[in-house]
Amino acid sequence: MNTLPVLSIVALTPLAAAILIGAFGRGTQLPRVLALVAATICLAGSAWVWATYDRAAGGVQFVESVRWIPSLGISYIVGVDGISVPMLALMALVMFTGVLVSWNVDERPRLFFALLLLLVTGVFGVFVSVDAFLLFFFYEMAVVPMYLLIAIWGSTHKDYAAMKLTLFLFAGSALITIALALVYWQVGASTFDLRIWAGANFPPGFQRWVFLLMFVGFGTLVPIWPLHTWSPDGHVAAPTAVSMMHAGVLLKIGAYGVLRLGMTLFPEGLRDWALLIAIIGAINVVYGALCAMNQTDLKYVIGYSSVSHMGYVLLGFAMIDKFGLQGAVFQMFAHGIMTALFFALIGYVYEKSHTRQIADISGLMSRTPLVAAAFVIASAASMGLPSTSGFVAELLVYVGIIGRSPLLAAIAFVGVVVTAAYLIRMLGKILLGEPSQAVERIVDPSPVRLAPMGILAITIMTVGIFPATMYQTINAGIEPLLTKLMGG
Repeated sequence: MNTLPVLSIVALTPLAAAILIGAFGRGTQLPRVLALVAATICLAGSAWVWATYDRAAGGVQFVESVRWIPSLGISYIVGVDGISVPMLALMALVMFTGVLVSWNVDERPRLFFALLLLLVTGVFGVFVSVDAFLLFFFYEMAVVPMYLLIAIWGSTHKDYAAMKLTLFLFAGSALITIALALVYWQVGASTFDLRIWAGANFPPGFQRWVFLLMFVGFGTLVPIWPLHTWSPDGHVAAPTAVSMMHAGVLLKIGAYGVLRLGMTLFPEGLRDWALLIAIIGAINVVYGALCAMNQTDLKYVIGYSSVSHMGYVLLGFAMIDKFGLQGAVFQMFAHGIMTALFFALIGYVYEKSHTRQIADISGLMSRTPLVAAAFVIASAASMGLPSTSGFVAELLVYVGIIGRSPLLAAIAFVGVVVTAAYLIRMLGKILLGEPSQAVERIVDPSPVRLAPMGILAITIMTVGIFPATMYQTINAGIEPLLTKLMGG
């Protein structure tokens, strides 16, 4: 074990804070303060991991291992590689900004922040787990609090959205459970250590069908078409911070599960289903963009936009190519930051104007230029414009697709055109013109509300202008995976 168990500190600090809030967090101020302290510790720890990860050496680093249930081969093993380091940073940023955005939550704040921290614990745990049982344990911990957070603090059709989300995700979890049990028995029912599982030589037929279980199970959370319908409804019903985490990181643990458990363990299974994954990815991109174009609610626009943008991740996976895989992981980070910013902005507009209808919002630029500028930055990233993180991610994916299938690249490019069309139309409506009656109530946000918007916007631009460190980190994780995929 490392001298400083930094990964355990990052992953378990939110859990400790949730317990403290449950035990002592009476009133409205203490839960907020404890949540912010936990978020700050996680952000600092994730930054330390980012800065000290040895990109030249690669591999799994900062490993901590403790035997948990020896009779079943279950251990508490955590570590990070070049794929999970950016995901850790993403979760820390979205957590910190989400807590700030939720600063004014006054309805049952004790329960709200406790559940939010439990959700965060689950996501951090997924990204650092090197034991399959531990990963699935944290995965379920991330999914369960979503129901209560939406059902209690949500808005539009919250009961329907919360139940729909829960049913879809538990159906996916059932498939993952079956897949994990099959792998466990196939390796001799002796360990859940992913490093040992990755070295096992599974039969081709076993790989084909267990990979499919993994892909559909985790893919439900990505979400893959046609199992995506819960996601936009969940975005719309969720409170602002939960929407930020839903789109920003929860969708990513679905993609991360496909990569970490599906692709890493079953390279032949990936090759067997690569064409299907590519087709689903292309449908996600185009269908999601077309649905977003036809929405009148700002949250639904970004909800369907998320379906579209996660399609690029699937396309990158399906190419089994260096650029495609790099672009897929880069897109996971870029999309997480971008959608977190979008939902922070929409939450602020809704809080002040009491509407999310595009037709009722105009003139934001004259009333609150800072919010308008942040909308432009988020939209630029969503359109994949140069100098934003979205540009680097989509460029890498398209380089990978063109090298493998120019036809798929042409189909996916339709999504780029449609995305630009609906975002430019949306920006023109809500930012320009005379302020509408609803917008008259909006002013520039307070420093507490402005800070998360600024942090996310600056991250988008910084990663877009200086992508080298992010690229090198991701590449350190992709190279060993690509070696196995090409030669496995």
